[in-house]
Amino acid sequence: MLLSIAELAAQANPNIRTLCADSAHQECCDNTEAVVIDVREPHECQQNPVQGSINIPRGVIEVALPQQIPNPHHPIYLHCATGMRATLAAEQLIRQGYTQISVIKAPLDAICKARNAS
Repeated sequence: MLLSIAELAAQANPNIRTLCADSAHQECCDNTEAVVIDVREPHECQQNPVQGSINIPRGVIEVALPQQIPNPHHPIYLHCATGMRATLAAEQLIRQGYTQISVIKAPLDAICKARNAS
C-alpha cells in the first residue's frame, strides 16, 4: 500500500520539534545564528519568497546541508508550504545527526507574515 505525503508526515518521529510561525520568528530573532531553510522547490520560492530563508529543496537537503552547515548542533528551522515536506526533511536530518532541528508548522501566509515583518 502506498502512503500519501500527509500519511508519511503523520508517521514521522513524534519528537520532531514544531512551532508556529510567530514563535519561530521570535526564536530566530533571539538567536542570530539560527538558519531558516525553505525546503520547497525553487520555482515555488520564486513565486512566493519568504524573507531570510535559504532555499534547499527537500530532495537534496541531505546532500546540500552538510556542505553549508557542517555543525550538527547549529539551530535550523525548516519550513515549506504546509509543514509536511519540512517534517519529512527534519526526520532525515535528525537521522543524519543534526540535533537542533525545528519545523515551522504553519500556512505559508503566516510564515511570510512573521518573517517579512522584521
